[in-house]
Amino acid sequence: MDIFDYKAAIKNIPHKPGVYQFWNTDNELIYIGKAKDLRNRVGSYFNKDLNVNGKTRVLVSKIRNITFTIVDTEVDAWLLENSLIKKHQPRYNILLKDDKTYPWIIIKNENYPRIYWTRTIVRDGSKYLGPYASVSMMHAILSLIRETYPLRTCSLPLTKPNIDAGKFKVCLEYQLGNCKGPCQNYQTEDDYASNIEEIKDILNGKIGTILKNLKADIENAALNMNFELAHQLKRKFDLLENYQSKSTVVNSSITDIDVFSIASEEKYAFVNFLKVMNGTIIQTQTIELKKRLDEDDEELLTFAITEFRERYSSKAKEIIVPFDIDLDDPHIKFTVPKLGEKKKLLDLSQKNVTFFKRDKIEQYEKLNPEVRSERLLTQMMKDLRMNQLPRHIECFDNSNFQGKYPVSAIVVFKDGKPSKKDYRHFNVKTVEGPNDFATMEEAVHRRYRRMLDEGGELPQLIVIDGGKGQLSSALKSLKLLGIDKQITVIGIAKRLEELFYPGDQYPMYLDKKSETLKVIQHLRDEAHRFGITFHRKKRDKGTLATELELIDGIGKTSAEKLLKYFKSVKKIREATTEELQEVVNTKQAKAITQYFTQDKQEIV
Repeated sequence: MDIFDYKAAIKNIPHKPGVYQFWNTDNELIYIGKAKDLRNRVGSYFNKDLNVNGKTRVLVSKIRNITFTIVDTEVDAWLLENSLIKKHQPRYNILLKDDKTYPWIIIKNENYPRIYWTRTIVRDGSKYLGPYASVSMMHAILSLIRETYPLRTCSLPLTKPNIDAGKFKVCLEYQLGNCKGPCQNYQTEDDYASNIEEIKDILNGKIGTILKNLKADIENAALNMNFELAHQLKRKFDLLENYQSKSTVVNSSITDIDVFSIASEEKYAFVNFLKVMNGTIIQTQTIELKKRLDEDDEELLTFAITEFRERYSSKAKEIIVPFDIDLDDPHIKFTVPKLGEKKKLLDLSQKNVTFFKRDKIEQYEKLNPEVRSERLLTQMMKDLRMNQLPRHIECFDNSNFQGKYPVSAIVVFKDGKPSKKDYRHFNVKTVEGPNDFATMEEAVHRRYRRMLDEGGELPQLIVIDGGKGQLSSALKSLKLLGIDKQITVIGIAKRLEELFYPGDQYPMYLDKKSETLKVIQHLRDEAHRFGITFHRKKRDKGTLATELELIDGIGKTSAEKLLKYFKSVKKIREATTEELQEVVNTKQAKAITQYFTQDKQEIV
């Protein structure tokens, strides 16, 4: 394989802002990037001391040629990079997962312009507003326009010569009041154009000015006794005011700003965009980006901002973002709000992108259940500061009743789900009295002593139901077995859901809504349920056996035999002497029959 002389290539790259392209041995474009300083940025890929991920190393190994384009400013590099990525779609660049053709509202370039929606843009001078990510929102706006402003829907060539020549006649739309009949000069072009300007203002969120003018027109009509006109204008006013009340989310003084937020996963990122005019959201959309290398949130967000501003032809001079963007542009102000109306907008955008991400992930995981498992285990590994995925988790819980009938239960989760066939319980053998710490020590030691003897696979995570004391007891047994360094061990205290680590003075708290905490709680609850169920059976059996031992000639062994054979004291009570002799001798059988006969008489 030929070796690429990257040092010679880098020498020819200037310290200027621009866009660089990496090419492979087949002269295929495999990556496009932007930089404030081209030489420094390109050189960083070949810095062996740089800690890069595996995908980036693979990319660098494939580079056989580097080309670049110098631009005047960093912003120009920003825009050029986005344009080239969309055009060439290199293998290692961020992939925009958005193959939809979104609808636009068009104001047709013609006499007496029609207004309708389309998915096809024709460069004929018509004005396009959008695109609209929500088709229902777009149709709601069009319905408002049609209900408020009588406009023509026909495609007749309404030129002045044609109208003056009387070539057209009004149609049913005129009779229904949906059109004012410009085809027969019933409506002037100036009046029609005035309506179109108001509609543009509505689409751009400038409803306040229209409402103010309408209010003045209503008052004038009422003063002039033109109550029919006043009624029509009032209806129009009410429709627009109702629309504005549903749309306004912040102070109307906030105008012409773009709002962006991002939510990332291991392989994907989601970015939400809100376009705000006069305190009204006039456009909104969320897109999905597929990561190709180890792109950070700033790089992903920068790419999305460029895409959205180009898509929506946004010229907003202020952009609200969740964190600082390293981009110097005298024409754009990046704001990271901490409070107030702009912070509310950012929070709203964040809610949208979080919901979108959750919805998308749920869709993926329904189709590919293993995706959820991998994501969950990766998140647990990160949250619990582990160095391996917790594919096999075991949880211990102890139960006793006033120091009697002590038992220990172990539940097992594999790939984040209960593996009930692997659940186990122990009758405690070496502990006398209510000593929870000693019980935990015995259970852990017996469990992993046997697992080591049988060559079983050790878990990656052990969860101890209890605080520091129980955790220390479990760790003591693991150290004795020499496996304490191989397994992550944590304790969970019930009261505040505190997680304890060996040697840590202070507990760790996970977000109450985190999936990691939910899995740990599920483990703890399963261990408690499984342990309590076994404990109750043992306790009930012990209590019944004790009652049988009250009968002359019946000891502990005989009582247990009787319970094992007849299953319950009730059936022993109802058994005949002959049936009892199947388990015990004749003398014992007669004693049992006599005991329960006396018992019945006492009850009567």
